[in-house]
Order: sequence, then C-alpha cells, then structure tokens
Amino acid sequence: MWRKLVSESLMAPRCFIGPEKPTIIVDSLRKEFKEKAGSFSCKKRTKKAAARHVSFCVKKGEVLGLLGPNGAGKTTSVLMLAGELKPTAGEVILCSAGEDRTAFMGFCPQFSPLWPTLTVKEHLEIYAAVKGMKKDDTDQAIKRVSEALELKLHLNKPAKKLSAGVSRKVCFAISMLGNPTIALLDEPSTGLDPKGQQRLWRAIRAAFRNKERGAILTTHYMEEAEAVCDRVAIMVSGKLRCIGSIQQLKSKFGKGYLLEIKVKDSQRAEEIHQEVVRMFPQADRQDRFSSLLVYKIPMENVQSLSQAFSQLEEAKRAHDIEEYSFSQSTLEQVFLELAKEQEKDDCDQDAMFKWRPLKTESA
Repeated sequence: MWRKLVSESLMAPRCFIGPEKPTIIVDSLRKEFKEKAGSFSCKKRTKKAAARHVSFCVKKGEVLGLLGPNGAGKTTSVLMLAGELKPTAGEVILCSAGEDRTAFMGFCPQFSPLWPTLTVKEHLEIYAAVKGMKKDDTDQAIKRVSEALELKLHLNKPAKKLSAGVSRKVCFAISMLGNPTIALLDEPSTGLDPKGQQRLWRAIRAAFRNKERGAILTTHYMEEAEAVCDRVAIMVSGKLRCIGSIQQLKSKFGKGYLLEIKVKDSQRAEEIHQEVVRMFPQADRQDRFSSLLVYKIPMENVQSLSQAFSQLEEAKRAHDIEEYSFSQSTLEQVFLELAKEQEKDDCDQDAMFKWRPLKTESA
C-alpha cells in the first residue's frame, strides 16, 4: 500500500520503480520562501528557493545520509518530509511495512521538543500512547531503549535537568517508538560526547540493518556518515548534487590523493616542498601550517602506490620528516570540494547588488 503525504506534482520517477519498493520516495520536492528584495522598497519581495527539485528514495534497511553546508537545504527538506513545512511543489510517497498495511514516520528534530517539567519516562509514555502502543509494549520499549542508550539513571529526571547530550538521546528514543516505517533524524548526535556518539551510532545501525524500514540522517560529522550511512546524498544550494555509496562518491568526486607531511623543523618546510614538487610535479599545496604541509596529488602523478611510498620513505630519511600520510580522498574532502560551489553561488548573488554613485550636479 502506498500513501501519498504530499501530492502536487507528477508521478514518481521511473528510476524509483523496481521489484522491491523503497520505504520512501521523494519526487521533485521544492520549497520557496518570500524575502525582501535588496532595495529601499520594503514592499518589493522576491522568492528564494531553499530546496530545488530534490528527488531520491530510501531503500528498506537503509540509512541515507543527507550532507551539505549550512544553508544547503537539508533541514528544510527534512521539515517538509515531516510535515512541519508545506512544500511549494513535489511529492512524497511512504510505503507501508509489515502486515498491518500502515505507514508512519518517526522524527528527531534538530531542536529539542521536550517539555521542561516532564520526566524522560513521562515523555516516552506520552509519545508511545500517541502512537497507539499498548502499555505492555511501551514498558518493554522503554526498558530496551534505556539499556541501549544508557538512560536508566535519567528516566525520572525532568527534561530541564538533562544535559544537551542526554536530551538528544531522548529525542532519538521518541522518534523510534512504535518501529516507524521511516525515521527522520536531523543531526541526532549533536552535543554527545564521543562515547555517547558511538552508542547512538550502534543503536541506529541495529534499528535499521536488515529491517523493513529506513532512515534519513542529516549530519555535519563525516565520521558519523561513514559509520552509520549506507548511502550519502550531498546538497549544495538547495540542489541534490550527488548520491551514492561513500566509496562511489570518493571515486567519482575525489581528485587524486592527499599527502600530509609533518615536519620536525619548520625552517625546512620550503626544502621539503621542493622535494614534493620534484616527486609529484602537479602537487597542489593546500593549507600550510608551521609544522604541517598538505598537498593534493593528481592521479596521473602516481604511476604506482608502491613507487610513491618508496619515494616518500626516502624523502623522510633525507629531509628529517617526522611523519607523513598518503591516502585516497576522504569523504570530508569530497564534501569540501562540493561545498565550494555553494560559496561561489553566494558570491555571485552578492555581486548582483552593487552600489552606484549618485549623480552630482555640475558646477
């Protein structure tokens, strides 16, 4: 059974239709906001598109990571999927899971929706009741989530006494009550310490791996995306710039290799730079710190990895290099390369507004 949550456009694209229906289909989603024009007239307004024809699907058992710089349209897209914002155009189709033929969402918003005076346990009980869960099922669910997320000591605390990290855990727990068909997780690990992040990531993977439901997760942490997500989609200036597995994105958008060199004596940095250019003629120096040199190395400069490492080992001995790392482009580097497109778009828009000198009367 398919249920349309929004219906303001054409049918779902053919690329989404296959033998196994996904948990959710997002087709040509668009959101425009009215904003004041850059002029002295307060009445004149323009429309700015925060999301532009965004289309993707989430397969069963999959966690799809939605990445992008600030202002790329991630949260706007998630709010439209959750029903918090009405889209200007587009369609969202949610597929049912299981024999009950029903389908619903779980939502972990970016900002805490907790009531200050209610305890953690009261929050879980109220949301479980809203989702139609029986009392016995609710008690079991609270027990499981308390153990998985280490919430036992906080169950009877009011929300206003919780730390930011514990509040995020509670929001995630609420979103998972009732085994939703699709979960929308908007930066769920913000505010958690490394141990808490690891525990939350394990909980997310356990909740969706090999299950009949899926999740969309927005994050600024590349480590989180690599640890949790099966596929990643990157948004830039409201558009879906690319989508695929992390390795696919690295292969397609990663530009060669990354060389990082930590030097013992910063006075020898220029000498080491000349040696790098000799080994890799098209090496492109990136950020330079007092003791760290970073280079992008094009593919064509590396005939074989064994030869590259041999040269680097020889340079390490000859130039007293403390340590180095030579690796394929990371997801973070792919992200930063694509994020530059949004910076360019912002600069182009700013260039549209230019001050013109007033005409002065001739003497």
